[in-house]
Amino acid sequence: MAEKTFKYVILGGGVAGGYAAREFAKQGVKPGELAIISKEAVAPYERPALSKAYLFPEGTARLPGFHVCVGSGGERLLPEWYKEKGIELILNTEIVKADLASKTLVSAAGATFKYHILVIATGSTVLRLTDFGVQGADAKNIFYLREIDDADKLVEAIKAKKNGKAVVVGGGYIGLELSAALRINNFDVSMVYPEPWCMPRLFTAGIAAFYEGYYANKGIKIIKGTVAVGFTTDSNGEVKEVKLKDGRVIEADIVVVGVGGRPLTSLFKGQIEEEKGGIKTDAFFKTNVADVYAVGDVATFPMKLYNDIRRVEHVDHARKSAEQAVKAIKASQEGKTVDEYDYLPYFYSRSFDLSWQFYGDNVGETVLFGDNDPASSTHKFGSYWIKDGKVVGAFLESGTPEENKAIAKVARVQPPVENLDVLTKEGLAFASKI
Repeated sequence: MAEKTFKYVILGGGVAGGYAAREFAKQGVKPGELAIISKEAVAPYERPALSKAYLFPEGTARLPGFHVCVGSGGERLLPEWYKEKGIELILNTEIVKADLASKTLVSAAGATFKYHILVIATGSTVLRLTDFGVQGADAKNIFYLREIDDADKLVEAIKAKKNGKAVVVGGGYIGLELSAALRINNFDVSMVYPEPWCMPRLFTAGIAAFYEGYYANKGIKIIKGTVAVGFTTDSNGEVKEVKLKDGRVIEADIVVVGVGGRPLTSLFKGQIEEEKGGIKTDAFFKTNVADVYAVGDVATFPMKLYNDIRRVEHVDHARKSAEQAVKAIKASQEGKTVDEYDYLPYFYSRSFDLSWQFYGDNVGETVLFGDNDPASSTHKFGSYWIKDGKVVGAFLESGTPEENKAIAKVARVQPPVENLDVLTKEGLAFASKI
């Protein structure tokens, strides 16, 4: 097959890939210089839509409605946009070999792509129960959600099993958002996870108690402290029951699994420096290999605010790291410099009529403030994390845009706090005066 050569190649057509392309266009990339290689069949889109509006029975999100960069209030980059900018969008193309020394990528179909500068934006893949040898985990109607194809299959199953029974395996982001979406579709939903409370990587027990209570009030059954160890199927090979480690068996027409992901770095093993499960970069997302950058989920980068290095799996970082890398690439070509990446960790979620935001670091002592009664009509509450006498993290449910800006500022400024009881009483007022 013919070999193609580009000045710049973005490997990966997810959120980071799309935002990197937009930044290249802003920086004045010439027609024919840039290619995006993606194994998906569609132009880059805002992935968070898949676990939210895509699954709703009404007001459903569909492409081309959520191509990047609408998620951050920018212009929507339709496939035509790439053509207009002279950016080659190489879709349905899985790269199976990367040789960084010879600057060569080879696809599953045998096509060869050469580059001068590579931006690795391969993102993450989901962990599957089959990876752990769970019995019956290859049954039909057991779903994972990462790409638009996954969402389409799940939508079809929701229609086919109308008003059926769904079991969601996992109590993190995906578990909480999909349980809500399935309940809105009038499914009988059970949510199973091994931890003592939901979203344990971020939530405290106090925060989690609100969401578990709220979900229970919506009719979602929450089963904690156990895991799925097997599945039984009917004569069509479709899932029928979920067997739990504690001996319980739950009926299921649909199972959705959200038990985490892992960054897609295997193409580069042994060729590039790695740390904390990702590809190690500097504050400009440059790796230890000349002309190779890594952004989004796969990058382990210096977190200036906390003076350590971290890997962050979130859409906000995917967008911002992609823009930073491209600015740095262009600056270095022009003999200029850009500021170091100075990221404030940010996470958010929406489900039912809830919407929370978190900024900063979730370490140290915590205080809970506001009205966290699951039955409350306002359900506005939050939490601060305090370390070494300073507020280092802030969480808020049902905040206004101004209030969310205020908690972001608190996490960035890290104001001192002397008395936790006073901080609890002040609550949001503390943030608004910083």
